[in-house]
Amino acid sequence: MVNDIEKNFTELKKTAIDGGASLFGVAELAPLQEYFHPLIEPLASKLPFAISIAIKLSDSIIDDIVDAPTLIYKHHYKSVNYMLDQVALAVCKKIDALGYSAAPIPSSQMVDWEKQLGHLSHRLVAWQAGIGHIGRSHLLVSREFGARIRLVTILTDIPLPAGKPLEGNCNDCGKCISSCPAQAITKEGLIREKCIAKLKEFTKIRGIGVSICGICVRDCTGKQTVTSKVKT
Repeated sequence: MVNDIEKNFTELKKTAIDGGASLFGVAELAPLQEYFHPLIEPLASKLPFAISIAIKLSDSIIDDIVDAPTLIYKHHYKSVNYMLDQVALAVCKKIDALGYSAAPIPSSQMVDWEKQLGHLSHRLVAWQAGIGHIGRSHLLVSREFGARIRLVTILTDIPLPAGKPLEGNCNDCGKCISSCPAQAITKEGLIREKCIAKLKEFTKIRGIGVSICGICVRDCTGKQTVTSKVKT
């Protein structure tokens, strides 16, 4: 059985990486149930595992952001989201072929526009899977790429070895605090209301029209932060 579980992980990770994924992990879903949107609860109750997949964003495009999202960043953001959804579909197809169930959760779909929430938090799933820690900006900070990633989640019942959350911190780094145009990031964390208000403001920029910023993503390469031991 253990060999089967490891084989499942290896095959699914290969499918994801071959499709363009940068990072791959698995989380147990039960510890995250309190964060589900009610719309996803019936489906999630049947599927005990969550696969987290990340794709790294382009450094050149992210570095080009100054004080507001750029048009090329908007296009890149949408393209990576689409790519994540395609990778998730390929992994789901593989799971289906192995005789199990899987449900891809869209990489970027709002179900609560006022609170800017999706079906579930891809960030928390990735954290639970051990891909990275949650930074002051509330972004997922990976060891390899910092916050310069986008995420997608697959719910499934295929037996898989689950990772564990990482105990990490942002150390002395305060780049996202000083650069946040909404002054929404503090040493204690994110003030969501300020962040959401600025995102809504950015949507009004001609050609943007979506809730993106990218400034804290730009300033979080992960090199200044510390990701310590696996939480036990």
